[in-house]
Amino acid sequence: MFDDTIAAISTAVSEAGISIIRISGPEAVSAADRIFRTPKGNRILKEVPTHTIHYGYIVDGEETVDEVLVSVMRAPRSFTAEDIVEINCHGGILSTRRVLETVLACGVRAAEPGEFTRRAFLNGRIDLSQAEAVGLLIGAKNEYALRNSVSQLKGSVLEAISRLRGEILHVVAGIEAALDDPEHYSAEEMADRLRENVGGWQRQIRKLIDSAQDGRMITEGVRTVIVGRPNAGKSSLMNYLAGADLSIVTEIAGTTRDVLTQTINLRGVTLLLTDTAGIRRAVDKVEKIGVERARENARGADFILYVVDSSVSLDESDQEIMDLLRTEKKPALILLNKTDLVPVTTEEALREELGRYGLSSLPVLPVSVTGGSGLGQAEDKIIEIVYGGRLSVSEGLTITSVRQKNLLVQAAGSLEKVSTSIEMNMPEDFLTIDLMDACDALGAITGEQAGEDLINEIFSKFCMGK
Repeated sequence: MFDDTIAAISTAVSEAGISIIRISGPEAVSAADRIFRTPKGNRILKEVPTHTIHYGYIVDGEETVDEVLVSVMRAPRSFTAEDIVEINCHGGILSTRRVLETVLACGVRAAEPGEFTRRAFLNGRIDLSQAEAVGLLIGAKNEYALRNSVSQLKGSVLEAISRLRGEILHVVAGIEAALDDPEHYSAEEMADRLRENVGGWQRQIRKLIDSAQDGRMITEGVRTVIVGRPNAGKSSLMNYLAGADLSIVTEIAGTTRDVLTQTINLRGVTLLLTDTAGIRRAVDKVEKIGVERARENARGADFILYVVDSSVSLDESDQEIMDLLRTEKKPALILLNKTDLVPVTTEEALREELGRYGLSSLPVLPVSVTGGSGLGQAEDKIIEIVYGGRLSVSEGLTITSVRQKNLLVQAAGSLEKVSTSIEMNMPEDFLTIDLMDACDALGAITGEQAGEDLINEIFSKFCMGK
């Protein structure tokens, strides 16, 4: 437990119906009791039961600061495992700050960013993975991110890592016992058991590492790049999906000279949508830079929207894009645009050309972005591809933290060394060194092996009242 008491505004500092000032620490109830009065003027908070809420006023001497509801949650049954008081006041910016100033005048210290969650971790209320999940939950941009954050907050990462780490430690203990008491324990049997187990541990860790790609898309968004020849309708598609006129649209080919990226929410799916310059042999230096950036963005994309102009014949620009799709092997949706005009490139002709590049499995949808036809089906297909198998977001545990992924990679590397040592018939004490390295890496995920600098870095990214 900490000796000092902290306070901060835990809601957004803006005009709103209510704001919440959170106080946590050994003097939380005493401090609040000094400034809270019931309608009859009584001070009651020291005597009230835990997890109760009370109506009254915050006062500063003889002055009434605000009309409030005050919640009291006594240790250890609180978020920080300390005494917590939450003052629900009116949501004006000035009135909220005035209430906070009144609290701080009672000898309470202003909280640092993330300090409430930090205390929850250090007091054993949550582990480090759950603490990170709090930050992810606050910043969730879509339903998938929200669901995954809640799962981690409930301990899904902690459960998986603790189980895996416990299995490894159990084997290490067996090997150590065999080395210390060879008359009663067989080190050879322990090594054989380890040989059977290490492959399973590696598969479990690899599955978690692989899920991190899905985790990035869940939290940050699916990097979606729109490509096509100049004047194919890429910018119009960008504007339609974004619901705003972000890209300049003209009949002049090559209007878009650079990349434009916008975060959009498409039916609960977050897309980092990028409009690019039309891919063709550039006519000037500026356009050439834009075209090269378009290629670079396509190579780094999770998903590609390829817009084809049906009112003209396929040319070398389209062939270059198809070659790019074949080389990069990215999940893609092909939109045969401008179907409201006289067709020159038919769907059959397009599919035949795609087949020449080994892309016949890619879906093709006829649309008219300016006319509005086929766009609903295009949205359906985008959702289907992103979360329907092509970019399969796992239903189970998904790693969303880069820090956790790097530690899993480190643990996997240590287990690979164990496998190598087993094949080389190395002494058992060599095996325990790498096994403990794997345990340390896994322990750092949940915070059992985390240093103070790492803890400070993680919680410094939190908002002030969390």
